[in-house]
Amino acid sequence: MTQPVSVEVRAGVARVVLCRPERGNAIDLATARGLLAAAIRCRQEGVRAVVLSGAGRSFCVGGDLREFSALSGDALAGHLRAVTDALHGALRGFAELDAPMVAAVQGAVAGAGVGLAAAADLTIAAADATFVLAYTGIGYSPDAGVTWSLPRLIGPRRALDLLLTNRRVDAREAAEIGLVSRVVEAGQLAAEVDRLAAGLAGGATAAFGATRRLVAAGLSAERGRHLDHEAEALAAAAVSAEGREGVAAFLAKRPARFHPE
Repeated sequence: MTQPVSVEVRAGVARVVLCRPERGNAIDLATARGLLAAAIRCRQEGVRAVVLSGAGRSFCVGGDLREFSALSGDALAGHLRAVTDALHGALRGFAELDAPMVAAVQGAVAGAGVGLAAAADLTIAAADATFVLAYTGIGYSPDAGVTWSLPRLIGPRRALDLLLTNRRVDAREAAEIGLVSRVVEAGQLAAEVDRLAAGLAGGATAAFGATRRLVAAGLSAERGRHLDHEAEALAAAAVSAEGREGVAAFLAKRPARFHPE
């Protein structure tokens, strides 16, 4: 039986793939647990970049409503809690890595699929990608960090527009409002993401991690204290092996070798 999430680690890059193309990579309990296991593996193996993608025509259509509809009452509530516990654990796990995460999205990106795409540091969308929240359309409230990430990416006003009206957003608009980083032709998606991931994997991983944490904290931190955090992080980076190599390479006018093989 095919696993709902596959993970391959090569040259410092973890490729995490949602593998339920026949169901639009809908997130059921097994998929949520597969994502959590993937995040744990990425931490254990010290990867330097993560690529998240979905097999088939769509990235992820959201939660598996067929699975959910088979339950009711306390059984449904308990099942959804198990799904969100695993899914949210995966999101926390990926966020805690030093390694940046790149999402490659195509086709339908809905519900929790939007949450996964928004959780990435860089989201590259194929020109055929479309985004819709859909939660309130079925009487659900959001999960997958959507109410945390969307207001930070596109602002609370736009976030509420998408969450309350469930209108569909194409790839061009998604890039314009900041929901995705950039748009490429569908046939170029894999190559662009591979190029990006390889560059990140060769970069200063600890500095990437510090930068990710500073950006996340800075959205709610008091300015003076955040400036202190920046100063502390910079001092630590400067005396690290990465910092010493980066400066030496700059002065010698050569490429930095942060991860010599």
